[in-house]
Amino acid sequence: MKIHVKVPATTANLGPGFDALGLALNLWNEAEFTCTAADEIAVTVSGEGEAKLPRDAENGIAKAARMVYEMAGKSCPGLQIDCVNRIPLGSGMGSSSAAMLTGMLGANGLLGNPFSNEEILKLAIETEGHPDNVAPAMLGGLVASIVHGERVFSMRLPAKAGHGPIHATVVLPDFAFPTSYARSLLPNEVERSDAIFNISRGVLVTEALRTGNMELLGIAMKDALHQPYRLPLIPGAVDALKAGKNAGASAVALSGAGPSLIAFSAKENPAVGAAMKAAFGVAGLSARIFELGTSYEGAEVTIVG
Repeated sequence: MKIHVKVPATTANLGPGFDALGLALNLWNEAEFTCTAADEIAVTVSGEGEAKLPRDAENGIAKAARMVYEMAGKSCPGLQIDCVNRIPLGSGMGSSSAAMLTGMLGANGLLGNPFSNEEILKLAIETEGHPDNVAPAMLGGLVASIVHGERVFSMRLPAKAGHGPIHATVVLPDFAFPTSYARSLLPNEVERSDAIFNISRGVLVTEALRTGNMELLGIAMKDALHQPYRLPLIPGAVDALKAGKNAGASAVALSGAGPSLIAFSAKENPAVGAAMKAAFGVAGLSARIFELGTSYEGAEVTIVG
């Protein structure tokens, strides 16, 4: 028996929804899991990260799979994990969350699904430390999450109106900006006015995505809690954000912690990505453009053979 897993890329924060809002994107990592007679875990990787990622039990997907076996009280057998990666590493598009969910869902499938999707999501959130990427990767669509005591509540919000999927242009500069470093930049306390600024806009971002009101999305997708501390440290990011808006995007924000920027439009507009890439180029950085739709489907698990 083989288990095939697909997990989408995600973008988190969406401007004011820091650590609370996330959205699935139509860019997918895939992996196939097979039990083997060998007493080891072997991993193959093609696509993004194929020259960097470990090919053994130290691979992030393999580590996540072993966590599920441990939770089930089972010893992890020999595993062959074959990965096709399309989500760039360290991009702000949820690659680490996708890897974690892939491993957990693959192992759960091989074990006969002893754990529900809700239990797997809970384990992933506890391991990741925050839900804004893993929740939309699991559930699909626009997801809001809160932490209540030791529990995390994640809810998929109605973000598919008659307008159809909103188009997302992600521009990824060639610049290392680890999430751990990006989080260390943020203050421990914020001004009350900044908290109010984000709370009010977070509500309107979800309403704009629900209704397809692109004008409202442009007004609401602003932030006072994390972008002011992160954008200036990514060469060209401030100008790229402005360039995207000037080229016709309704809203532009950091994707997650960065370094990528994500621009939202009612339909694909190649001028948006080109303008943002050019702004990064002026700052000395090359950049890649991803023209993506939003995904209303989350992680998928199927039995092969």
